Amino acid sequence: MREGLDAPPPEDWATLADELGLLTPYREVWSPGARSGAWFPGGRLNLSVSCVERHVPARGGQVALHWEGEPGDRRSLTFAELHEQVVALSRSLRAMGVGVGDRVGLHLGWLPETVVAMLACARIGAVHTVLPAPLPVEPLADRLAQLDLKVLFTQDGAWRHGTVLPLKARADEAMHAAPSIQHTIVVRRTGMDVSWFEGDRWLHDLVATTRPGQALEDGHAVSLPVDHPVATVPLATRGGQPVSIVHGTGTMLAGAMAVHRHLSTGGPFWCAGDIAWAVTQFHGIYGPLAWGNTTVMYEGTLDVPHHQRAWEIIRRYGVEVLLTSPSVIRTVRGWAREMPEVSALPTLRRVATAGEPVEPELAEWLAHAFGGRDLEVADAWGQLELGGIVRVTGLGGTSPLPDVGLDVVDPEGRPVVDEPGEVVLRRPWAGTMVGVEGEQAEVPEAHWTRHPGVYATGDLAQWRPDGELEFLGRTDDVVSISGQLVSLREVRAVLTDHPYVDRADVTWRKDPELGRAIVGAVTLADAAGPDPDLDAVAVELMETVREVLGGLARPRGLLVVDRFGEELGRTARAQAIAVLATPDRRGAPRSVTWEQVLAAAGHPVG
Repeated sequence: MREGLDAPPPEDWATLADELGLLTPYREVWSPGARSGAWFPGGRLNLSVSCVERHVPARGGQVALHWEGEPGDRRSLTFAELHEQVVALSRSLRAMGVGVGDRVGLHLGWLPETVVAMLACARIGAVHTVLPAPLPVEPLADRLAQLDLKVLFTQDGAWRHGTVLPLKARADEAMHAAPSIQHTIVVRRTGMDVSWFEGDRWLHDLVATTRPGQALEDGHAVSLPVDHPVATVPLATRGGQPVSIVHGTGTMLAGAMAVHRHLSTGGPFWCAGDIAWAVTQFHGIYGPLAWGNTTVMYEGTLDVPHHQRAWEIIRRYGVEVLLTSPSVIRTVRGWAREMPEVSALPTLRRVATAGEPVEPELAEWLAHAFGGRDLEVADAWGQLELGGIVRVTGLGGTSPLPDVGLDVVDPEGRPVVDEPGEVVLRRPWAGTMVGVEGEQAEVPEAHWTRHPGVYATGDLAQWRPDGELEFLGRTDDVVSISGQLVSLREVRAVLTDHPYVDRADVTWRKDPELGRAIVGAVTLADAAGPDPDLDAVAVELMETVREVLGGLARPRGLLVVDRFGEELGRTARAQAIAVLATPDRRGAPRSVTWEQVLAAAGHPVG
């Protein structure tokens, strides 16, 4: 049996368990075992019942979600309307042969239909995976090839930053790598013309009003064990192989409900993040709906049609709590320099940032720009393996989160106070993953084996004199960019595989907009030519990374070095590259000598 946590969880979880909407009671709150132990053993539930159906009798007419599209179109669904659409779609999925344990891909943007599809999959026990809408064909095909999907949802097109992405066309091409897909369900979002093939179905046809005489019993919710998989979420690619974290239905929901109870004021809740972000799925959808609260969804980027879009959305829907990433706030702060003075937002009471540390000056700007002195600004920390957020600082007068026994230890597992160390959790968290898939599955499993009896996070941190924790980075070759993990080793491998490149190194540095930005250095191969255009070469290399690994992995700064010497260790070389490779959004490289790298590292030259 794999290692697990030794200490029992706090008693808070018993109270939260009573709010899960269980269909069958549990025998005990927790029992020790592999990873974070067994949660609520014997208990059974269904996510669509817990999040929607159980609220219909008392809150059927209450808005469950407000949605706003990037072009300005709007829709709102009540709990009763949402339930009706979930039941209709679940019935259609069953008719296609989708059942408990089958895999469904959601290649969708931030739409009401996305929420309906997530809940319909959960209603019949299918396991869904959200695939980022902006993925180019090649990385989309790579992901589809790994998932063994029976059904793929996609859109005719998706609005993004004022343009339309041809999602179905990309999906059609990528599906050549996924012969297991039997049906494609298409959301008609933009009205653009699309090719049509056998197995394609329009979503609006599947959720149309039930015809007279059609059986209704196929829309029932299946009762599932608490740890039955509900979703898989990709982790940073490791060793050339994708790794996905598997989350359980009730375990994930317990963690999401604990966090929402802590963050919520009871009013409209808006998670301003991409739907592919686990925080958006767990804390922007399931947490609010499970508590019977209204959630707000926005499809596009916050600078369309102008930079005041965020303020407009908060005013229009009376948002009381905003959850987003520091990188989004940094971007909005950059726009604010060009905006007219905006007034405070009287409904907004709390803002929480998650995905990466937030610097004090950004938190101070946030409080002033969005709400004035009375606005609470919170900093949330968590991990994908833990089901999102597990710790929040900066809020007062709210229900506390269950204690995870957070500590900082040295490489031998001994607690440290006055020096950096690895963050560990000494007590289990209900939202922790229930499984892992992929060739490199042992990587996330190491959370429990590196320091037996605790959960080792892989995050570096140090206790400050005021008793708060300052996060410093990662112990492994992974960095959080805009709240998503990117493997530096994978970026390095993509660069090295390019015919223009002989050797490559990759690191990260602080960035005023993204928080962290990937930067790199390369030596060129003969294929680049005797006198290459360095601007063109750098753009080619950066775009290659973007096409293979996605936009967040694209280096923002790139050095072309005449050679790599052996005088510097890996850490010193990375620090020197970070100093010299100033992120440049235009992709302009800087040609430097190895002697300049040595000088930047403080190493004697000559």
